Order: sequence, then structure tokens, then C-alpha cells
Amino acid sequence: MELRRVPPLDVLPEEALERLEAQGERVAYPGGSEILVQGGEPARHLYLVVRGQVALKDGERPVEVLGPGRFFGFPSLLLGEPPALGVEALEAVEVLRWPKEVFFWLLTFPKAARFFVEGLGERTRLQGLRASLFTPIGRLVRRPPLFIAPSATVEEAARKMAQEGVSSLLVEGEPLGILTDRDLRNRVLAQGRPPSTPVGAVATRPLFALPADTPLYEALAAMVERGIHHLVLREGERVVGVVTHTNLLPSMENPLVLLRKVERLELSRYAEEVARLVGHLFRGGVAPWDIGRVVAGLNDALIKRLLKEGETRLGPPPVPYSFMVFGSEGRREQALLTDQDNALVLAEEGHEAYFAPLAEAVVGGLIQAGIPECKGGYMATRWRMPLKEWVETFQRWMEAPEPQALLETQIFFDLRPVGGSLSLEPLEAAILQGAKRGVFLYHLAQAALEFRPPLGLLGRVRTEGGFIDLKRHALAPIVALARLYALMAGSLAKGTGERLRAAAQRGILSPEGAERLEEAFGFFFGLRLRAQLQALEEGKPPENRVRWDALSPGERRRALEGFRAIQEVQESTAIRFQLR
Repeated sequence: MELRRVPPLDVLPEEALERLEAQGERVAYPGGSEILVQGGEPARHLYLVVRGQVALKDGERPVEVLGPGRFFGFPSLLLGEPPALGVEALEAVEVLRWPKEVFFWLLTFPKAARFFVEGLGERTRLQGLRASLFTPIGRLVRRPPLFIAPSATVEEAARKMAQEGVSSLLVEGEPLGILTDRDLRNRVLAQGRPPSTPVGAVATRPLFALPADTPLYEALAAMVERGIHHLVLREGERVVGVVTHTNLLPSMENPLVLLRKVERLELSRYAEEVARLVGHLFRGGVAPWDIGRVVAGLNDALIKRLLKEGETRLGPPPVPYSFMVFGSEGRREQALLTDQDNALVLAEEGHEAYFAPLAEAVVGGLIQAGIPECKGGYMATRWRMPLKEWVETFQRWMEAPEPQALLETQIFFDLRPVGGSLSLEPLEAAILQGAKRGVFLYHLAQAALEFRPPLGLLGRVRTEGGFIDLKRHALAPIVALARLYALMAGSLAKGTGERLRAAAQRGILSPEGAERLEEAFGFFFGLRLRAQLQALEEGKPPENRVRWDALSPGERRRALEGFRAIQEVQESTAIRFQLR
């Protein structure tokens, strides 16, 4: 490892690097070694991982994994205190270490000092963040839930909320409902309803609830996904309490805070805010799947805002419509903002004078927010048809799956409605009906084999100039296989993991094959996200490629296993459909 390529050493003068080279000591630790003990003796050295991986541990729980080029030991050196986190070798590890005297000399360089001080803040914050994100959400319940009869008036409900100092009441009955302060503003005051309005007329039923032992990060993702600010918690069938967005993570960046800000946020700041939030959640150990769900929820809220602004300017829509998204956004698998994929479905033809400017307003607003236009033109400004015509188009694509038609089915079949009131059930029914056609599935299977994992002779990884394109050779083939097998199973699941599980449950794909592909997808998704976040921090544009030699030995092993899983399912698919 060249020290001149490791931040912050890359900004040091040549003579400083020579001193570090001369005074550094190379030490090897076998896997399982405890390098620093949490709460033990203060660190005496600054450590740099040269080979292998170490885990920062809070008790027995890993908090973060550090690979080559990452430092540890400096928080204890800076504070002169026992390590707040233990450090354990996950495999055979080689480190460079320098005595604390050299570390304090290194701090005389301003950029190096800033690097380690900021790192201290991040490690300190990470320790508390990890604990918070994985805390069962039920621990945040502060009082038993409060109920009100559906026959009570909204005036009585408002008075009870004020007296009890709460922002919601559960509404008795079957199914159970909820009335929030937002409901009183939006469904009573804004619509001019009288104080005598029955609570049951404006409550939300059925309410959304989660088990009280749900990890906090999962609860956050679910709330952002649904755009709700109150979450009901159950233990079995019993409701144990309600938590609100103000209860959640008050001292850290909160997706729900950004969700509320989306309604009034300056569009040009949106991409920056989302990138900061994604980095925060990723460093906190939140699974990439769940980060994708959070970002999709935020993007949905932004689209709804733009639609609302458009309707305010243009007036009420002349006919019902649905604004749908597809691609990675439709699957809720977009962690950082990429180009937009969307379309409009109208209840009937005509009305271009209304829907053309509405589409322009939404697409233009998304561009302002940092979500660029689709290079292929798959946007509502071009794709705008009545529902009947959409159904006929889908049927035509599936009856005669020529290359262009096949491309478009793969794009549009990940559709998900975001705004408007028009139901897309006829469109989804057409997809399921068309998926029964053998010729269509044959061509869809052929498309699922188009992108292959980069394995050469003897199963060795082939790179392109030292790089691996994770989208082309890992993520895209898994997405295509999951789409194929879910449709064969008659499932309309959108997410890749959901599709694989649905196919396995219905016996279309082996449980082992589905599990291996799902694990591989999560690993590759996280690997790409880490590289993209690092690129943003360095002021570079994020991309889909990673350097193969920059991965740790453990990461290369997992990548190889993932590539083999893709290869095996693709080979079985080729046999199943008699493809070469």
C-alpha cells in the first residue's frame, strides 16, 4: 500500500511521508484477534489497515467494518481514554502502526488534524447511532394509547388532544382507526366541516401498525414509504402505543424530518439533502434495501408535491389519472438519485391542454431537484396515454416481443403508482395475463441471460481495466431473473427480494437459488452504494464501477460467490427454456 494514496496522508509533503514510512511498524494479526479492547488500556498506536478487515465492536455487536486504507485507534489517542469501541480482526489482518508520539506529530499538519478530529466525531456519533437505529421501536412508547368513540365530534376530539398533550387518538371500532392533528387541519378545517362532524367520518381506517419489537430503522423506512407521521405499535393483537416523527431520533438526521421538509424545500437542495441522509444511514449500518425504501418514499413525496402544485396552478384534473414510476424507483431500489423513469395514465383520451403542462411541471421539477431526465425519454412528457391504450400497448408488447418491445416491457413492468386516483389494476391484470404466454416468457428469459457475471476460465473474475461494472454484471442480471421468475409465479411483487421470495414460495425457483441471489443483490447494492458515496465525498460523479483490487479479500470472496450464484441460476434458466 502506498501511503501517498491514503487520505489524509496524500496531502503531506514528501519528507513527512518518508518519516512515516521509516517509523511505521508492520504487524500481522490472525483472524479473531482482539487488537483493541473496549474499555481496556488506552491505545498506544495509530493503526492503518493494510490487508484484511477489522470490525469496530460495541460489546458483541459489530458497529462498522474497516478495510484497507482505514485508520483506527486515533479516538483513544486523541482523548487519552480507553477505547470506546473494541477492534477485532475479522480475518488475517496486516496493519501499519505508529507510536502515539508520531501521531501527535502528524497532527501538526492542519489537514491531517482536521481529518482525525472529524473522524473522532463520526466514530462517537456512530456508536450512539448504531444503538439507536437497531433499538426496538416499542422502547420509545411513553404512555398508553388514548381512544375515542367514532360517534364523538371532532370538537371533542380536538379538546381531548389538547388536554392530554397528544397529536393523535385511536378511533374505536372494527377496524381500528386513527385521528391525527393533520386530519383535523386537512379534513376538517381546510374543507370547512363543522365542529359537530363525527370523528368516524374523518378518521383513517384501517390504520397501519407494526410489531413493537420492530427495529427503529425498519419503522422509519415504513413511515417514510407511506408518508405517515404517527405509527401504531402492537404486541400480538394488543395496541401498546403510538410513536410520532418527533419521538424518533431527535438528535440525528431523521428521514421523517426531510419528508416534512420536502413540502417546502428549495428544489435545488433536494439531491444534496438526500445524499447526506443516505450517507448517514449507510454509515449507521442500515441495510441498503431499507435505504432504498426510504429514498423511494422521499421521491414519492416530492412527486406528490409537484403534482399538487401543478393542480393548484392548472385547476382540478378533468379526469382521474395516475402518475407512475418504474425502473429502480418503481422497485424502491434507488439509493442515490439517478435519472427519472415515469409516465402518466389517464382515464380517457384527450385533455392534452391539461396533462401536457402537468407532465412538464413534474418532470421539470424533478430535474431542478437533481433527478436528471431519462436519456431514453421514458418520462411523462412523452409517455402519456389513456388506460385503455396502455393495456393494449402492454398486450401488443407481450404478443410480439420484438427487441424494442421487450426492452420496454422490462422497463414498464416495474411500474408503481405514486400520484392521482386512477386505479392501475387493469394494467396489472394485463401483465399477469400476458405472462402466461410461453413465447413472451421465452424472450424474457433470453433477456435475463444478456448480462453475464464477469467469470472467465476456472471461475476467475475478469475485469475491464481493473474495474467491475456492478450494475451490468451483478445487479442487472439479478433484477432480470427476479422479474422473470416472479411473473412465472403469477406475482406482482415489485422489489427484487420480494420477487425472489415469491418465486421460491410458489416452487418456481429453488429456495437456495432465491436466497443466494437475494444475498448477492444486497451485497452488490451495498458495495456500489459505498463506492458512490465515497465518490461524492471526493467531489467525483458516482458511477457503477468499482476497482477489483480495492476490495478486501473478504469482499472479493463474497463477490465471487455472488457471481457464481448468478451464473448457476442463469445456466438453469437456459436449460429450462432451451436457450444457448
